[in-house]
Amino acid sequence: MFASLSARIAAIGVVVLIALGSLAGLLADASHQTSESFRSAAHSATVIETTEAALGDLREAESGQRGFVITRNPAYAQTFAERVDSSARNITAVVRLTQDDPLQHARAREIALLMKQRSAFLQQPLQFARRGDFTSAVAFIVSGRGRELMDAISVRATGFLDEERAIQMARQTAADQRIVNGKRLAIIGAVAVALLVMGSCALLIRGIRRPLDTVLRAMTALGQGKQDTRIDTAMGSREFSQLAEGYNAMAARLRRAVADRGDSERQLHVVNAELQQNTVALRERGDVIELLGGMAHRMQAARTDDELAQIIRVFVPRVLPDMPGALFAHNNSRNCLVPVASWGGTEVPAEGFAPERCWALRRGQSHCVTEPGRDIVCGHAAEDEIYHCEPLLAGGEVIGVLYLRGRVESENSFRMKVLVENIASALVNHRLQRSLREQTIRDPLTGLFNRRYMEETLKLEIARASRAGTPLSLVMCDVDHFKRFNDEFGHDAGDLVLQTVATEMRKRFRDGDIVCRFGGEEFTIIAPGSTAEAIASRVEAVRCAITALNIRQGGRALGSTSMSFGIATWTRTMAQDGSTLVQAADLALYQSKREGRNRATINRLAA
Repeated sequence: MFASLSARIAAIGVVVLIALGSLAGLLADASHQTSESFRSAAHSATVIETTEAALGDLREAESGQRGFVITRNPAYAQTFAERVDSSARNITAVVRLTQDDPLQHARAREIALLMKQRSAFLQQPLQFARRGDFTSAVAFIVSGRGRELMDAISVRATGFLDEERAIQMARQTAADQRIVNGKRLAIIGAVAVALLVMGSCALLIRGIRRPLDTVLRAMTALGQGKQDTRIDTAMGSREFSQLAEGYNAMAARLRRAVADRGDSERQLHVVNAELQQNTVALRERGDVIELLGGMAHRMQAARTDDELAQIIRVFVPRVLPDMPGALFAHNNSRNCLVPVASWGGTEVPAEGFAPERCWALRRGQSHCVTEPGRDIVCGHAAEDEIYHCEPLLAGGEVIGVLYLRGRVESENSFRMKVLVENIASALVNHRLQRSLREQTIRDPLTGLFNRRYMEETLKLEIARASRAGTPLSLVMCDVDHFKRFNDEFGHDAGDLVLQTVATEMRKRFRDGDIVCRFGGEEFTIIAPGSTAEAIASRVEAVRCAITALNIRQGGRALGSTSMSFGIATWTRTMAQDGSTLVQAADLALYQSKREGRNRATINRLAA
């Protein structure tokens, strides 16, 4: 089907790209399904939280009613009205949120109706009190009328919340299972692609070595004086078939020129030199393909940028000897080419260069300067420099550039072409793996590590601290009065507050500290090698910085905010999974809340 070696190499590249594309599509679909499951679980959590808030507001309204009747203080009557309105808004929100579940929606509507009746019933003593008839109002409250209505609300709300928690648990379990399936798919897909690449390279190398051995055997026989030796031109590839035809023609001419020994010797010398040159070239190509196969296999297995750079530094000088250079790739914003690796003593700026400074990227094809003054010089190269820039293409998109110092001779063009294709494919695959890894460990709103990553990291740090005998501290913190931002300005404003606070914490804590979003407005900081007293100074700096923030959304000011902190240090009496340490820090956080918020508390009992 593919008559030439170049066509086979191109076909292998297409097959690999298709396999990678299919794997990427499957992983993207799995990621989407996982996100939908987590979104559904978060929806159930919102329903539960809003329902509990509505019930709490109704109870506080009843407390406000009684406070007004007993103390005759009008402030309690105002509290009653505010809580009744808040309860009505929250239960209305619950009814709206449960429209996707007919059974829960019916229950929510029933609870809303009962709460409305209860609110109306609570108004009657207030009416007596507002008219000055506090005796009748007290008698009405003491009679206990309306208790059956409140009991009915409690029973139905309990059943409603239990069902919603069961739904939330089922959705969370489904999301966890999809994550497991996504990991399994990524592993299986990566192994399959690696096997495909290895198998394709093995078949290609085999297809080169067999005809090459045939040619060598024929040449050996000819050198031993067997002038009738011929090669079957059906060699499996166009290049080797042409080589076989050339050999057969040479042998025929040699036989016809036996009479003229002098001419025959000269012709034999010329043809043999050509044959040797072609054989060496083909052997070199075979060696290059085998070398690139090993390089591709290692690049597919690389997990970090440093591993990928090390592979490139080791293999590129072997593929293109005596050619110093560097590899640059687009950053995430695609506004800068940053260095990935350099070799041969090439010094490159760590900050990289803008894409428009390279003519190869601007033209979308090779750009070289073979002599000073013969062509336009790229902005990232010296004026009198001889160099070659080759763009890296993947799926029709430029992802980087290969920069080589010196001339790329014609015999190295094949090496460079196949090398660029392998590196481009590996870079795309490496970025895809890194993106998928980031999605599984990062919180999408704040960019901090998520709770799952925190729990796994805490176990590892506890094990490391236990072995080395070094301290390990944990900070639990949350935003004070966070509900106010959502209630007054909306959830977009609440998200902005969380993002601003997360940015400040990431900037203020040291690189060794691991800042995570625990959930909602709660955050966690793992501080390896730090005692509670040592981390307390950093916490105090963060607390002061957050208190000084004046958060704005568009043209409106959201006001200032503050955070409360709880600090605990791990001891050998605590559980190895970190649960006891989290509880200790959480208790310290609750103490900060009780003592007035906007402060940090160290759990001395845990130490």
